Amino acid sequence: MARSPCKVRVRNSGFLLAFALLSVRYGVTQSMPTTAGETLSGNPVVLADVVRGRASVLVAGFSREGGFKTGEWVKSLHGDPAFAHLPVYQVAEIAAAPGFVRGMIRNGMKKGLTPAQQDAFIVLISDEDQWKTYLGVTTDTDPYVILIDAQGKILWHGHGAAANLEPLVRTALR
Repeated sequence: MARSPCKVRVRNSGFLLAFALLSVRYGVTQSMPTTAGETLSGNPVVLADVVRGRASVLVAGFSREGGFKTGEWVKSLHGDPAFAHLPVYQVAEIAAAPGFVRGMIRNGMKKGLTPAQQDAFIVLISDEDQWKTYLGVTTDTDPYVILIDAQGKILWHGHGAAANLEPLVRTALR
């Protein structure tokens, strides 16, 4: 017995709608925001331009607590030989902080970082909602991590503690 074209169309439409909703929610089909930022070493940068054409890992924080946890992720990734060939960028979105304290926040983030680490640490002060959408942020207190390929496709994304999730990112490299 042949299927009715209407039933097939409805079933496929439902699948496509579900995929589209999940894609929007998890940033799968979106492009990385082109927000202008600055490295902790003071160099102006657009992160989307920096990672274009190179596989990379981005570790982003949206609060003080989330920011501390991004440092744990970066340390974990740098200590894993599987990530030795990939640039890892730490991102702090501080748009929600009052302008008069942003300098103090930046100075606090610089402490203990080498010049090379400061060059790979990007501070953003605008487009917070775009970044939260792109990364699928559900809570500000977690760090958000994405592994992207050279074409900008997200190969893996997640949020939470490095100890629990770093093995999953490593698996996505294969």
